Amino acid sequence: MSTPFYVSPQQAMADRAEYARKGIARGRSLVVMQYADGIVFVGENPSRALHKFSEIYDRIGFAAAGKYNEYENLRIGGVRYADLRGYTYDRDDVTARGLANVYAQTLGTIFSSAAEKPYEVELVVAEVGETPEGDQIYRLPHDGSIVDEHGSVAVGGNAEQISTFLDQRHRDGMSLAEALKLAVQALSRDTNGGEREIPAERLEVAVLDRTRPQKRKFKRIVGGQLSRLLAANGAATEAESADDPEDAAGSSGSEKE
Repeated sequence: MSTPFYVSPQQAMADRAEYARKGIARGRSLVVMQYADGIVFVGENPSRALHKFSEIYDRIGFAAAGKYNEYENLRIGGVRYADLRGYTYDRDDVTARGLANVYAQTLGTIFSSAAEKPYEVELVVAEVGETPEGDQIYRLPHDGSIVDEHGSVAVGGNAEQISTFLDQRHRDGMSLAEALKLAVQALSRDTNGGEREIPAERLEVAVLDRTRPQKRKFKRIVGGQLSRLLAANGAATEAESADDPEDAAGSSGSEKE
């Protein structure tokens, strides 16, 4: 009888982590960034139906890179957790920190289990506050750890290079147009330092806008409003696009999925 092949626990966990990182690296990167009036989500996504960004609850948004079917299961679980907690207790009891803890437990359990492969996903959970100081952004890698981020965060294939680019250029109080253009510049950079053009129709953009009068602060930026924001030279153009009735109707598709 042959002796079973032995792998040390440290090596086994390192192999699982490497497997998950390679899966995440194959996905397109995305950026989550604070701006003056909230938090913006920007990513390259040619699909109009399979979203990287979604609303979880009133003031909470979700972003993910990696395998779609795996992070979609996590998103649905997060929506159910938020709805149940808000119904059982109070809507204010649903927080990004609580949701991040739930995701961390789920990802950590899956990562540590030898019975199944680790999830090839990296998540971002963001909550917009009444003021910029109240904004919360949490990044959750494949192993279930939680990283409290400030200002900007990038996840996905080229996240490290994009994060370095954003850290050098992001500043507090940026307008939506400025933040959006900075995010697109970061996503356009390739591993060799060159740049490529990402057309507006290949971008998925959403915001958590603290200035919205509704309880639900999540909305998608699409169509003419997105094009004008990308071409905007300042806050005046941004305000004009936000006041456009046609654009407002086109960008209000924030229904839960």
